Amino acid sequence: MKRRPPRGITGGTLSIALIAMTIVVILALVKVYLSNRIYRESRTINNLSTEVAALREEHSILQLHVQRLKYKIRIADTLFSLEESGTPESTPEGEAQ
Repeated sequence: MKRRPPRGITGGTLSIALIAMTIVVILALVKVYLSNRIYRESRTINNLSTEVAALREEHSILQLHVQRLKYKIRIADTLFSLEESGTPESTPEGEAQ
């Protein structure tokens, strides 16, 4: 009698299919995990970038305010020193008469 080749799925074929499916599932889980991590990190970076832009703008506004105050103080000091030199008490009365 002739032996017929086995038909259908054998034990070896089934084990190879299960190993292949396990590898595919593990790789898919790793990809999903890494994609989620990258998404979360990019959101964190985006939030920090927004904060940096806001802080830089605030810094420039504060620098402008400081420059205005410095200018105001310089003008006020100049006017104050002019007022002191122009008062009658600063010149001796005996010499003026």
